Amino acid sequence: MENSTGELSNDLNQKITMIEKENHEPTSRSQAVPEPTLRRLPGYLCYFQSLQQNQVKFISSSVIAHAFKIDPTLVTKDLSYTGAKGRTKIGYNLQALIDTIEHFLEFDQMENAFLFGVGNLGKALIQYEGLKHHGLKIVAGFDVHPKVINTQLDGIKVYALQDFRDLSRKIPARVGIITTPDSKAQETADLMMAWGLKAIWNFTPQSIKVPEKIVVVNTNIYSDLAVILHRLKRS
Repeated sequence: MENSTGELSNDLNQKITMIEKENHEPTSRSQAVPEPTLRRLPGYLCYFQSLQQNQVKFISSSVIAHAFKIDPTLVTKDLSYTGAKGRTKIGYNLQALIDTIEHFLEFDQMENAFLFGVGNLGKALIQYEGLKHHGLKIVAGFDVHPKVINTQLDGIKVYALQDFRDLSRKIPARVGIITTPDSKAQETADLMMAWGLKAIWNFTPQSIKVPEKIVVVNTNIYSDLAVILHRLKRS
């Protein structure tokens, strides 16, 4: 995305300064659920849903562990964070397990998101129905290129970047998705924070700097590609 912060620079700098002051004092992050567990739970959920389609009613931790090639005690510990309870010699009720995990991950609720950078990847994410099924609804896209501004993708309108400030006041959203060119990632993150977004899903390989209270998750497809290519060469 091209530099388009000229109109917003003064307000933006003031907002960022306020955020940095609010977050200057160190805070302790007491994450109740380990991140590896959070990353495994959606995989479990998908697996359970596929089993349910095959009329499976109950499942044991050992069967789950075998499917994911991990230790059964780790499965039991992961599921315990959600409040799921199994029965000796019977295992977990599959429907109850699915409902429990969906509720724990808040996939049964809907969180609004703004997407910045409506190129090929951005368009694909807007049109991907799977996000809605897992609790994330992209409500608007933003870009600087005239060819995409004022277009719609599956009913989702693409706005000019300078419209973000006003739109953020009208549409409640806490999540921002970055699919801009790498060089614009930090600039976009600054804009998101300045106008109230609390979480950033960054699809660029660029590392972004944010205050501690802002949630950031980086998804770098190039890292996964590097693993694939390296393993192919060694296979």
